[in-house]
Amino acid sequence: MSGHILAIGGGHAGSPLEDFLLELAATSRPRICFVGTASAHQPEYVETFYDAFRARPCRPTHLELFGMPEDPAAHVAAQDAIYVGGGNTANMLAIWRVHGVDRALREAWERGAVLGGWSAGANCWFEDSVTDSYGPRLRELGGGLGFLAGSFCPHYDGEAERRPTFMRLVRDRVLPPGYAADDDAALHFEGTELREVVSQREGAQGWRVTPEGEEALEPRLLAK
Repeated sequence: MSGHILAIGGGHAGSPLEDFLLELAATSRPRICFVGTASAHQPEYVETFYDAFRARPCRPTHLELFGMPEDPAAHVAAQDAIYVGGGNTANMLAIWRVHGVDRALREAWERGAVLGGWSAGANCWFEDSVTDSYGPRLRELGGGLGFLAGSFCPHYDGEAERRPTFMRLVRDRVLPPGYAADDDAALHFEGTELREVVSQREGAQGWRVTPEGEEALEPRLLAK
């Protein structure tokens, strides 16, 4: 049994997409862990997570991978939901692999946990993605976790170069066909199958992108 993945194009704390992430967990008060590796676990970023989740029906914690972390893989394994923040996707994946977090995430997902996040926290679940991890010029990441087949592009309507870059890389077969999500929209996968697109803003949607072009994926608008 595999769990759920919620790949968010871009969002903000305290949003309906976060409520939906918690709803996907198979318990009324899920243990949810924020993973801020992509932004080097900036304290204010972690505090924003706690401010957003303390009042929700959940048990929030966070994962620390800098300094001298104590068995981070075991901490991940104990969670019902993992929420990954944005930042540098390439750096995040490298650090995860050093500490065995990549394997722990797969094990958690395969036993039914919910994995989710925005930007870097959405890129990571796919085979490949569009990233600015290597500098201001957008390019292919060169390898994600591969829990989901294909490629991904976040901020599809939020950053001017994301859409044309992703379409070009897929058209030129630098990236495999895949999906994109506007800011405030998310792709919900159950196991490895796309179940639906959800949105917290009118007009925000998902996309299927192939070498032949793009196809809009109409979302279900979440209640605010």
